[in-house]
Amino acid sequence: MSDKGTEHGSLGEMYSDYFLDYASYVIMERAVPHLGDGLKPVQRRILHAMRQIEDGRYNKVANIVGDTMKYHPHGNVAIEDALVGIGQKDLLIDAQGNWGNVLTGDPAAAGRYIEARLTPFALEVAFNPKTTDWTRSYDGRNKEPITLPMKFPLLLAQGGEGIAVGLACKILPHNFNELIEQCIRALRKQKVEIVPDFPTGGLMDASEYNDGLRGGRVRVRAKIEIVKRNLLRIFEVPWGTTTTSLQASIVGAQEKGKIKISRIEDNTADEADILVHLSAGSAPESIRDALYAFTDCEMSISPNACVIADGKPQFLGVSEILKRSAFQTRDLLKRELEIRLGELEEKWHFGSLEKIFIEKRIYRDIEECDTWEAVIEAIDKGLRPYRKRFRREITRDDIVRLTEIKIKRISKYDSFRADEEIKDLEDAIAETRKHLSNLTRYAIRYYQNLQKKYGKDRDPRTDEGEFERVDRTQVVAATETLYVDEKNGFAGLGLKREKAIEKCSRLDDIIAISQDAKMRVVKVSNKAFVGKRPVHVAVFRKGEEKIYSMIYRDGRDGAVLAKRFRIGGVTRDKIYELGKGTAGTRGFYLGVHDSEEESAPNTVLIHLKPALRLRNVSRLFQFGEIGVKGRGAKGNILTKHAVDRVVKAPRE
Repeated sequence: MSDKGTEHGSLGEMYSDYFLDYASYVIMERAVPHLGDGLKPVQRRILHAMRQIEDGRYNKVANIVGDTMKYHPHGNVAIEDALVGIGQKDLLIDAQGNWGNVLTGDPAAAGRYIEARLTPFALEVAFNPKTTDWTRSYDGRNKEPITLPMKFPLLLAQGGEGIAVGLACKILPHNFNELIEQCIRALRKQKVEIVPDFPTGGLMDASEYNDGLRGGRVRVRAKIEIVKRNLLRIFEVPWGTTTTSLQASIVGAQEKGKIKISRIEDNTADEADILVHLSAGSAPESIRDALYAFTDCEMSISPNACVIADGKPQFLGVSEILKRSAFQTRDLLKRELEIRLGELEEKWHFGSLEKIFIEKRIYRDIEECDTWEAVIEAIDKGLRPYRKRFRREITRDDIVRLTEIKIKRISKYDSFRADEEIKDLEDAIAETRKHLSNLTRYAIRYYQNLQKKYGKDRDPRTDEGEFERVDRTQVVAATETLYVDEKNGFAGLGLKREKAIEKCSRLDDIIAISQDAKMRVVKVSNKAFVGKRPVHVAVFRKGEEKIYSMIYRDGRDGAVLAKRFRIGGVTRDKIYELGKGTAGTRGFYLGVHDSEEESAPNTVLIHLKPALRLRNVSRLFQFGEIGVKGRGAKGNILTKHAVDRVVKAPRE
């Protein structure tokens, strides 16, 4: 057994450790983006490789993939797919050739046929070797960035998703200019609020966005216009779908009888353009609603903002991600300013040393020196009267640099020009210190300049607003016919030899009331049992306000009762007792009305069975005499005599 195996007390412990190692690797190194730069490792390595070969010209994608493999220990297909994904977002990579079509879902050409280079925006916001933290590549031969010094909320602009072991990430894209504006608000410590914006456009209801956290939801719709009575045009599609999949969903809904169309035509090029030709007699408004209800013309997206932060995965809202990005940008700008200040002060220091060394002819003091130490001492002695002019101590290294000045430079030294250069350095130092003392204002100007340079033609594409969910039962095309087998107690779409009831769809429910005063609601199907000797079978529509009038006998010898009731909420396939549940209960009459006012004047004639001392064997009863209650009410007693039958009273 290997040494690795002896570290574990049992096989279960060994597999547990290996599983945790694998899960941690997938989460940290493959699936979840880093908060620092908004990139997954493969994306970061692609951009780093492109920066290493950047010369302003395009490079073949296949070559970029090869260079990336020096840093990324996985297959070329994964790298190429990730590269194409970045390029299609049109932010960091300037793509040339056939990079596919996000609208139609068409794939990109092979890597040997397409080219790419970094955009000026990427070069400005993502790279600075002086502020980058580095690590060794997987084989130790190269160095790669731990994270790129990203000075922009890239993750929120591009969006990102990934599935790890027991963890998922889904961050939606947001608008470039809106992100910059919200970053400025964050730096000013004002309230930050952002909603997604999708490159495919469409309509969006982000009222339940929940800051991009788990449990939130965004509903997106295609934009559909009514061109004329028999023609609809889809010109923007929901994010997460393509014109190809959208057409497939429409055809599928048509085949299932949920919508009625004659044909569909796709003219998509740079913009989505799908024509839906309607069947004769169709209402375009209803078909449009049906498209939202039954096809990919409306999608529901569940975000789950998860990032790597502080060395572990964390669930952070998009507003928190944006705030951290804004203040990280400010910190990076501070580091850049501090580095620049140090470089400017070093240039000023040596420029001033050089000026004194040449103008005061200190270089002549070393002509008679016999040793190196004598040279150093002579220069040091010549500079002593001027030491107070400098902002730091004059070191031995400074003196050594002075000895390296060439005679040609000394002979052509221009004192006036040197004074101008030193003055320019002093102005630059003062300006840099000013920026450092007003860092937030400087960061805000940085964002404003980004927006001015790169924000053109990046207006929001998705129209935000709240919209009601379409009731599928209200817009589904009623293309089926419901039949009932009254003898055996079955109802369904496949009983074509039995009695036809009404038109319906496969989304509908059936309500059935049997002669023993039992009620049930079942799903429409080819054949379903609805109770013995059904006296009422119909399509059950929850939105319809139906009033039911009923007369029944309680048990075999009980009293006869009348009730007027509403159905209310029901559970599918549950049996409800409309009477008292006594064995032998029998219904004599059932009426269904569209309103309470319509049911009140409903009058029936009750025929009693002849009996001793019974003078009147029939009587009229009007349901308006009793109130409307719930289905659980037992009703009012009409008579304790035996009833022969109940019929609808003839109109006078």
